[in-house]
Amino acid sequence: MFNDTLIAAAASLGISLEEQQRQQFKQFASMLVETNKVMNLTAITDFDEIAVKHMADSLSCYAETWFPQGATLLDLGTGAGFPGIPLLILRPDLHVTFFDSLQKRLRFLQEVTTQLGLTNVAFLHGRAEDMAHTEQYREAFHIVTSRAVARLPVLAEWALPYVEPGGVFISLKGALYEEELDEAKKALSILGGAVEEVRPVKLWKLQDKRAVLYIRKTMSSPKKYPRKPNVAAKNPL
Repeated sequence: MFNDTLIAAAASLGISLEEQQRQQFKQFASMLVETNKVMNLTAITDFDEIAVKHMADSLSCYAETWFPQGATLLDLGTGAGFPGIPLLILRPDLHVTFFDSLQKRLRFLQEVTTQLGLTNVAFLHGRAEDMAHTEQYREAFHIVTSRAVARLPVLAEWALPYVEPGGVFISLKGALYEEELDEAKKALSILGGAVEEVRPVKLWKLQDKRAVLYIRKTMSSPKKYPRKPNVAAKNPL
């Protein structure tokens, strides 16, 4: 049962969900599976797997100390809404901007947030390399989250220019996180990021290796970054 699995998986992370939140998670999962029949949103369609590998995994980055009341959050490369939707269900006081390169995914997320009664939301369509150079979005967010988007040296160049000085870039990473951290040392130094915490994560009933990286923005990113589209991917810092 989805609800039982979700409750257990969240509890293993030290998170307790209220009844309304459990219903919102269930409705989100149903909308995800239904919409996935006509739009490629996820390879995971089993409800119990969704509860653990999408919902709980998204919540694994949560700790109250990193999420101040009413904080602005940019969910970079949000895709099907992870981790942004689960975080907003848990903390509806957050102001979340869902950022993706595909408009149809954002339309899906608009429908999700409407149906779930989630407010304080915005939707941004475009490329990370472009929008970071606009005054409205550059260094405009206390938190930037990203899950399964790119390797850290590339991802840091896309993400850190959106983080305000003193804010945090939160990256949910898989088994190669230590290798990626080593690769990203130069990029983080250039872009004004400093690794403040590396939190290994074990999801309920799963044995795979993963971690959440908390990268503090210690100074403004040089204005030249991010570079033009595809440059970071082809030539990481």
